[in-house]
Amino acid sequence: MEQNLKIFNVTNKADSILDELFCKPAGVGKGKFPSNYLESKTGDNIYKKDPYFAEYIFHYWFWKNQLKNYDENTWIGFCQYRRYWLKENYDKNTKINRENLKDNILCTIPSSWKNHDSVIAKRIYVDNPKFMKLIKKGFKSYIKDPSILFNNKKQTIKLHFDMFHGYGILDKAIDLLNNNDRDNFREYVNYNRSFNPHHMFITHPKIMNEWFKNVFDWLFKCENLFGFKDLFGYETRLYGYLAERYLSYWFNKYTNPIEWEWIFVDMSNGKRTNAK
Repeated sequence: MEQNLKIFNVTNKADSILDELFCKPAGVGKGKFPSNYLESKTGDNIYKKDPYFAEYIFHYWFWKNQLKNYDENTWIGFCQYRRYWLKENYDKNTKINRENLKDNILCTIPSSWKNHDSVIAKRIYVDNPKFMKLIKKGFKSYIKDPSILFNNKKQTIKLHFDMFHGYGILDKAIDLLNNNDRDNFREYVNYNRSFNPHHMFITHPKIMNEWFKNVFDWLFKCENLFGFKDLFGYETRLYGYLAERYLSYWFNKYTNPIEWEWIFVDMSNGKRTNAK
């Protein structure tokens, strides 16, 4: 049976180029968006948790209000305003920018997905941080274990999170997970030096439903512990950062994923679209 591909571009900016791309634009944040953008203010929603839940504001709305409209022959996924899935045989010698983006992003189902049930973003590595940044932001970690400074095998997902999103927060959040995942996820972040980033994934409705059930159950428990009032600046998106690490673990444990190429595109020279 023929399969379909549906990708949503979750963005906090309206941009005319999004009307030209294969993916459907979905607006989040306080801005106003054109009428062709999906938004997450209707039905069952967590819009008031913006910006703390980042892209998961739209993910929750889609799960509760739209997912039921798709069958198992559909691949459904998400990308971001500046991060896109690349097509299977893109020219690696081509510098991709907003002018040629349309010709290089994923818009059909590759044959290589045949034996997989999910697609996750190609991993990034967090070991070997800049030494001065490690000195400045990682002091609570290397005071306990000075070898972290020189042993990149100890420069793990957990260290990276402790450095940039609050020391000890990830450990406290993991304590709130169910028994099936608590120890395994803790081991995953303590020993791995790479993860699949950016809230980007593509899968079928049944798996997507299970993922959202798991991640939102956990995030709401985390919200009860950490709240919102102490989240400022970079840390405002704490729940998005937690979900990002958990996504990498969860899809690798519970699905048969294929890692896929993605690209960051500088969209700063683009023409903004006014809401109508």
